[in-house]
Amino acid sequence: MNATRNNKPIPILMYHSIALPPHDEVMRSIHVKPNSFATQMWILKNLGYKGLSMADLMPYLTGEKIGKVAGITFDDGYQNNLSNAAKILQKHNFTATTYAVSNAIGGDNFWDRKVGIPPNTIMTKNELRNWVALGLEIGCHTAAHPDLTLLGAEQIRAELRQSKSCLETILDQPVTQFCYPYGKFDEQTKMLVHESGFETATTMNRGRVNKNDDLLELPRIPITYHTLPHLFILKLLSGYEDSRRTNNASYA
Repeated sequence: MNATRNNKPIPILMYHSIALPPHDEVMRSIHVKPNSFATQMWILKNLGYKGLSMADLMPYLTGEKIGKVAGITFDDGYQNNLSNAAKILQKHNFTATTYAVSNAIGGDNFWDRKVGIPPNTIMTKNELRNWVALGLEIGCHTAAHPDLTLLGAEQIRAELRQSKSCLETILDQPVTQFCYPYGKFDEQTKMLVHESGFETATTMNRGRVNKNDDLLELPRIPITYHTLPHLFILKLLSGYEDSRRTNNASYA
């Protein structure tokens, strides 16, 4: 299903960790300092945008509503999303989606070990519930954060089924939004994500959402440690990200 609207392209912001990077961090880009995040949300508000979770964004993606909106997403479910970002979101009456890796709940980002990224704490079950109690959304990021394009159909189904079921049991509500680990997907993966009952799926393809975009192949705008205020505004308002559309994961 394609996104269909009559208004301007819709930016979906992609965050990971909202914290100061550890001194030994090999990939500082996955962190955004809390004060930088606060500034970015202030800019978003003052530019007239309403920051929304993926579920809240759906009517705008399907054309049922028209307005100046932006999606706000966090990959992996880091504890600092709750401790550092939630209060800032609430200040501006924004909602957001954090995509949780179900096997990592109460643990850390074990999938990053091979590239030397230090441990970063993932929300516990109760913290996930607290996030939702604040009016924010939990989406699915698989059970173990694999590259789904390297798995067979039954393995993909198992990843999707296990993670969706786990999160829905914890939260006692449907989980309908998905994010591809590493941004990797193909036609088989998309078909199985749809089969599993997810309404949208976000990627690491760069750009703002336009009327031709598939709801299971949504591009996003990476916001990183290096995104200064002027660049944040440029990413939102111009074709800066649209001109960088790519299927490659990028934190630039």
